[in-house]
Amino acid sequence: MSAELERIDPASIPYRTLYTGAKIPAIGFGTFGSDRFTATEIAEAVFGAAEIGYRHFDCAAVYGNEKEIGVSLQKIMSSGVQREELWVTSKLWNNKHAEEDVIPACRQTLQDLKLEYLDLYLVHWPFPNHHGPGADVNSRDPLAVPYIHENYIKTWRQMEKLVELGLARHIGTSNMTIPKIKLLLRDAKIKPAANEMELHPHFQQPDFFKFCIDNQIAPIGFAPIGSPTRPDRDRMPDDTVDIEDPVIIKIANKLNVHPAVICVKWAVQRGQIPIPFSVHAAKYWSNLKAATTEPLTEEEMREIACIDKNNRLIKGQVFLWQGAKDWQDLWDQDGEITS
Repeated sequence: MSAELERIDPASIPYRTLYTGAKIPAIGFGTFGSDRFTATEIAEAVFGAAEIGYRHFDCAAVYGNEKEIGVSLQKIMSSGVQREELWVTSKLWNNKHAEEDVIPACRQTLQDLKLEYLDLYLVHWPFPNHHGPGADVNSRDPLAVPYIHENYIKTWRQMEKLVELGLARHIGTSNMTIPKIKLLLRDAKIKPAANEMELHPHFQQPDFFKFCIDNQIAPIGFAPIGSPTRPDRDRMPDDTVDIEDPVIIKIANKLNVHPAVICVKWAVQRGQIPIPFSVHAAKYWSNLKAATTEPLTEEEMREIACIDKNNRLIKGQVFLWQGAKDWQDLWDQDGEITS
């Protein structure tokens, strides 16, 4: 840990209570390196983040770094942090949706992370549509299909078995939409404890956010500061930049902090669970610190609520199926599942 960075007491970090009664830290540490950072760099950042006080780590098999992170988690626990103090999330990748693949995929993740159980296991995308590492925006899986609920619920039944087997304490969804989750809530035996979704000041998803809260599904927000290191395939000319928004900059200047801190502070205060990512100690320290310092004023929260631009950054073009119109078909824009 850098000598100049004070350790933040994990007990001072706010938490959210899931419908099971379990407590999840209200800010986590993302581990998606966007093909820009090595697995070793990210694993070292995980260890450094734990040293300064992070206890919540958001992983995924497809990130290609769980083995290295597993070594860091072992070091963290060897240093005196109890397993029960950690919250570790991972995700089922799209090419493992088949009923016979779900449980082995989770067991592989547990082996890589050197853990006996996950606190939360998510279905990474609601489609079995695959892409390889470093795929560009025009990559397409020739076997890609639209959302088929009958297939998704078969995958979900295996996710439920993971809970019964004790391999995952909670299960959840990611990159979903309201109509898809409505069907899942109708048919699930174990309902999702969380939904991971893109959330930042320029993409606030107010209806979906409220839907999750109303249904006791914790909203976990990725890209909380507008994902400045996202893959090139997810960069479009008309994307807006949250940390350059005049309202964000004005509040940051007033508090004498980086604009990214305001995005994180807003997220925690609003009630989602942001999972910012950085390999730089000063940045991940300031993100965690944001969750423990003086809250934004009601007026500042209102001002940020007014800068929503409905600017989705992670559009997901690589998951489109033959015959789909464009990336908006992935997100059920009109409230109906696109088939």
